[in-house]
Amino acid sequence: MLKKFSVSNFKSFENNFEFDLSDINGYEFNTRSIKNGIVNNALIYGHNGVGKSNLGLAIFDIVGHLTDKNINENLYVPYLNANNKSNVAYFIYEFLFDDHTVIYEYKKYDVKTTQFERIVINGNEVAKIDRNFGNQAIINFEGAETLNTELNNKNLSLLKYIRNNSLLSDNLENTIFIHFYEFVESMLFFRSLEQNTYLGLETGSREVQDDIIKKGNVADLQNFLNSAGIICKLTVEKELDKDVLAFDFDGKSISFYQIASTGTKSLTLFYYWLQRLKEKSKVKLLFIDEFDAFYHHDLSSLIVEELKKTEIQFILTSHNTSIITNDLIRPDCYFLMKKDKIRSLSKSTSKELREAHNIEKMYKSGSFDV
Repeated sequence: MLKKFSVSNFKSFENNFEFDLSDINGYEFNTRSIKNGIVNNALIYGHNGVGKSNLGLAIFDIVGHLTDKNINENLYVPYLNANNKSNVAYFIYEFLFDDHTVIYEYKKYDVKTTQFERIVINGNEVAKIDRNFGNQAIINFEGAETLNTELNNKNLSLLKYIRNNSLLSDNLENTIFIHFYEFVESMLFFRSLEQNTYLGLETGSREVQDDIIKKGNVADLQNFLNSAGIICKLTVEKELDKDVLAFDFDGKSISFYQIASTGTKSLTLFYYWLQRLKEKSKVKLLFIDEFDAFYHHDLSSLIVEELKKTEIQFILTSHNTSIITNDLIRPDCYFLMKKDKIRSLSKSTSKELREAHNIEKMYKSGSFDV
């Protein structure tokens, strides 16, 4: 699980910005929103321009850095903050796997070029390179002794080099490293908009309706939309020799994407990814940007409930204050974000928050201050 993350000199984050998912309270309700002492279900609120989307991009920089999974480099331009005088962005991740801690930090000039990299497992430094002092790497993994430690390619991560070029011994430290790597390979970011823009998990492009049709999920999508209050009948029609989704109006078909509302298209995109989320161990960390941009209150709540069923660690961004409720998650899982800081509701007030409190009403009345 992701326990803590910090970043500086990346996009809108001029100075150090820390997102701590382990700073929780001892609430005795919605306990499944917390896992191993870490927030498992997080919702982030903030005005436009505070950097919610940039936070997601910052967290998922590691995907392009360590894996061959999908990454859209256009989203990472510009890379550095315009006001910061440093020439590198600095990322620090802290993960928890069972009772084992992995701290991974690196500095980059841009989306591809690395200056510094270091990984610590359970307090032991197992790999490091600092190109301020040359290209010589320190590699302390058992089983990687024969690797060349002169790493001249600044576009190649030290960890990716170790992962792809060594047969690591079967010991606890190496097992934790593999778990860490598999976690990063199983991270998924997507925007809750019409376009299927995503980072991580898979490679290449996917067309939503093609995937749904080829996997035989048309009837299941229909049931999902109906359960969300969008009463419809779906079918598959030929359009220019291609199978397409269509609405069936008593035998008369109209192309799905010609008349579907923006909200219905967004919900269909969510359904597309939900099928992957339901596959055991497919996704480890999910980040949905503006997850409910086109949903009404009840539908937003339904989406959160569907995500909670997967038990995947997820982070959502939203403007919809109507779902700030203790019925859904809990005060230490709702986060208020400003340009320079982020803090949970429970840490943003001196009041003792109880399950019966109307925290949306408290939020609107100004009871919370980041």
